[in-house]
Amino acid sequence: MIGRLLVANRGEIARRVIRACREAGVSPVAVHADPDAGEPHVREADASVRLPGEHPADTYLRADLLVAAALASGADAVHPGYGFLSENAAFARAVLDAGLTWVGPDPEVIAAMGDKVAAKRVMREAGVPVLPDLDPVTADRFPLLVKASAGGGGRGMRVVREAAGLAGQVDAARREAASAFGDGTVFCEPLLEGARHVEVQVLADRRGTVWALGERECSIQRRHQKLVEETPSPAVDDRLRAELCAAAVRAARAIGYTGAGTVEFLLDDSGAFHFLEVNTRLQVEHPVTELTWGVDLVAWQLAIAEGAQLPDAPPAPSGHAIEVRLCAEDPEREWRPSHGVVRRFHVPGDVRVDSGVEAGSAVGVRYDPLLAKVIAHGPTRAAAVRKLAAALERAELHGVTTNRDLLVAVLRHPAFGRGDTHTGFLEQHRADLLGARPVDVRHAALAAALARSAHRARALPAGWRNLPSQPVRVAFEHRGERVEVDYLRTRDGITTGLDVEVVAAWPDVVRLRRGGVETAWPVTHYPPPDPSGEPGPGDRVEVGPVTLTPLPRHPAPERRTPRGTTTAPMPGVVVRVEVAEGATVAEGELLLVLEAMKVEHRVRAELAGVVTAVPVAEGRSVAEGDVLVVLEPAGPAVTAGSATPADPATPADPATPADPATPADPATPADPEEQQ
Repeated sequence: MIGRLLVANRGEIARRVIRACREAGVSPVAVHADPDAGEPHVREADASVRLPGEHPADTYLRADLLVAAALASGADAVHPGYGFLSENAAFARAVLDAGLTWVGPDPEVIAAMGDKVAAKRVMREAGVPVLPDLDPVTADRFPLLVKASAGGGGRGMRVVREAAGLAGQVDAARREAASAFGDGTVFCEPLLEGARHVEVQVLADRRGTVWALGERECSIQRRHQKLVEETPSPAVDDRLRAELCAAAVRAARAIGYTGAGTVEFLLDDSGAFHFLEVNTRLQVEHPVTELTWGVDLVAWQLAIAEGAQLPDAPPAPSGHAIEVRLCAEDPEREWRPSHGVVRRFHVPGDVRVDSGVEAGSAVGVRYDPLLAKVIAHGPTRAAAVRKLAAALERAELHGVTTNRDLLVAVLRHPAFGRGDTHTGFLEQHRADLLGARPVDVRHAALAAALARSAHRARALPAGWRNLPSQPVRVAFEHRGERVEVDYLRTRDGITTGLDVEVVAAWPDVVRLRRGGVETAWPVTHYPPPDPSGEPGPGDRVEVGPVTLTPLPRHPAPERRTPRGTTTAPMPGVVVRVEVAEGATVAEGELLLVLEAMKVEHRVRAELAGVVTAVPVAEGRSVAEGDVLVVLEPAGPAVTAGSATPADPATPADPATPADPATPADPATPADPEEQQ
């Protein structure tokens, strides 16, 4: 029996395992890198062990440190969560060699499925349909997908549409795979555009009983990373479901699988399915299976590790469940990750929220941008979708930019309602989904200005005049744009230059009336406004779904950088420098690659010129605005702003080719289950 369990992970993943420990009567032990010392998963455990350092490679990816932590804490078992070392056979073997119980499949199974090329060979022999392999050097069938053999979740994955780009994309995929998984082996497969991504949850014990707990639809993705998952799939009928589950059971038995795992498939438009991979761990999207089938998969992982046997048949499923991944990123700025401090985090309604953050949590650049998973269950698909969309729309999410509005738009899109989803869904419906929840930013800015004025009035005696004076003008920044509003207090109330009436203005809510309809705008200030009215560093205002940065009334002279100076568009780590001093570069040429939130960002030259300075080096951390490269422009000298856009290393979706001229797109990420 397991008495004390070390959870070799962090954030939401660790909290999920800790919750299962509490229900099973097992004492949980947490580990943490230095920046995570105050995070919820550390507080919720019975004990914690520090992993000195900040970078994942020095902490959560150190098998030796994790085994030592388990032994030092008195743990008798290790659960790897999902991500980091959960699919690392050497880690599993090290745990067992230390005399500890490993909560997962045997190391030999992990190793066999970790090599995706070998895994496809095993599946082919077991009668599971697979896609043909294409040689990464001589492939002549396009479009194709370059994939990392040792990993997943989009890491080391590239879309190639013509032979001319193959060699460069293969090299990039190898480099990224080696960085993420310690193995640069890649392989190629035909790209099935418009296919569905479906997967079957399996659960197996050591006597040979294998459950196939239905299929999950995971087709709505960006950058090869899932955003919306549901079960059952609206595209799978009973016959196809039986075939998928039978194939998954054959796959599990062919490799002697034990514990919880997932067999992933691509479903093409003809109804044929093709094996993708076996994930030898729990998946991020496992809650939809739990809610539909009435099982606790983590509890079963612990029980199977203790030697428990599964009943001959699983319980019957009921209803429909759907999950969305709430991420700190901005879909309207090409999915750029957002970092900062979570000021308010509350999701109302009858939904399950699995989260690693709370109010006060810092969202840094070392890990992927997943904040939480929000899951709804209902008797029908329509009921579950409606419940989830309503909860998300009412959620209070302050401090960092999130993809909440996009997720609501997806759930309410007619094509999604019909179940017409595929891996290119976001790109196909981009125009409908972005900006689908229109908010009048000037109305929000007016509410912010009035609330800040009311807040200051509590701190200082209000001045008065016996005659109206000039309107008060207030400026904010929103998504890089300046927004100005003005208002004037008179004996008859507050007048504005906008098409709304001010009904009431308090420090935390402002009520505006337009066309006979009154709307309340909740306002949250971080930090509370200074009585002087001048904003300080980090000053922000959250007005409903809108985040505004107050701008000073008397700004200091604008900081400008010479034309040709390229600066960091976000905090990150320099992973590759492509130019040296003295080099001549063309406009749009790649200068260097930054990594932030497990996403590579390609930084390109805004203009042609000669490199005169490269003040950064590979492996160096940079802050937003740090100078990366300085060019002597080929054209006339003028001044420009300091922000230089980053360019995507890969397209946002397999159906969309990469465009070297397209600015500012996060490229190939690790899935939250891969690199939490």
